Amino acid sequence: MTAPDGTLPLEGLLVADFSRVLAGPLATMTLADLGATVIKVERPGTGDDTRSWGPPFSATGSTYFESVNRNKQSLCLDLGDDGDLRLARELARRADVLVENFKPGGMARLGLGYQELSAENPGLIYASISGFGSAGGAGLMGYDFVVQALGGLMSITGEQDGPAMKAGVALVDVLTAKDATLGILAALTARHRDGRGAHLEVNLLSSLQGALANQAQAYLGAGVVPRRMGNDHPSIAPYQLLNCADGPLAVACGNDAQFGRLASLLGLDALAEAERFSTNSARVAHREELTRHLETALATDTAAAWQQAFTSAGIPAGRVSGIDEGISYAEELGLNPTIEVQDASGSTVGRQVRHPITWTPAFPTPTQAPPALGEHSDRLREWLDS
Repeated sequence: MTAPDGTLPLEGLLVADFSRVLAGPLATMTLADLGATVIKVERPGTGDDTRSWGPPFSATGSTYFESVNRNKQSLCLDLGDDGDLRLARELARRADVLVENFKPGGMARLGLGYQELSAENPGLIYASISGFGSAGGAGLMGYDFVVQALGGLMSITGEQDGPAMKAGVALVDVLTAKDATLGILAALTARHRDGRGAHLEVNLLSSLQGALANQAQAYLGAGVVPRRMGNDHPSIAPYQLLNCADGPLAVACGNDAQFGRLASLLGLDALAEAERFSTNSARVAHREELTRHLETALATDTAAAWQQAFTSAGIPAGRVSGIDEGISYAEELGLNPTIEVQDASGSTVGRQVRHPITWTPAFPTPTQAPPALGEHSDRLREWLDS
């Protein structure tokens, strides 16, 4: 909850962000959205890799970079320069939280490892993000696409007879960011109790495997290695895309009562009463036949019409929408999915997806646009030298 005076939940917290690309920057942006002061350390001249990733580009830069770097201050430091390295150490000495995604051991070689920094700053929460951990995978480069392949996600994504496919967003990076944020907040809570900092290690492969949920447990608990099934669900039916007169509709019947309502709505009451369709397990076993019956009935109207009818009947269903339509739908539902961000002068320079948590009582959400490279360097250098 917010503080009694209405300040932001993490106001007063200083975060030193030595990360780049997606997982680390998303974690630190989450902290910034909640009120933390985040100082993003970048290489002079080039900055975060994603500043050059495009198209697409907005009027102010790479949309990739902008998606995970709002509400931050940019400080350019050359860590190969003794003077700049001294400033980096001073920043770490003053910080409550440090987030880095150098190759394991990289920060330590610069004198910025946890052991050295915690000796001067024992309350420091130090989060290290890597691709494959600091043991046997320390030398491996961690890219989301490769981790999706090696970790098994691609093996269960795509059509049954088609090639393995990645998710449509860098999902492993996003999951890792959320794990890192969760760990940081837990460590801060523990520090409030005992005054001690902590070193957290988060890696993409472990975050992916932690998110495989029922698919991983199918193997660990029953020896079943999941496979690609397209849009079908391994354990539920119908829980898939079904073709209507003009396109597909996502239908998710999570229990027998929902399926009964679905069958009745489609004029297929006898289907729900037939032994081979009367239970979920039976429907999974006879999925292909069930799909034929359902799609024959659905072919009589459009996906939009069926979505409305199913929703009214309490059957989860939705058309396949573009991201633009998804944002519009969230707006229709009153979820306020976006915020406007402003530059230093207070002028609106763009729109972004907001932090997804809604708070009561509310607090004034920070809306600072992602920083230009080195935008705050002069002021921050002066502060660190003081």
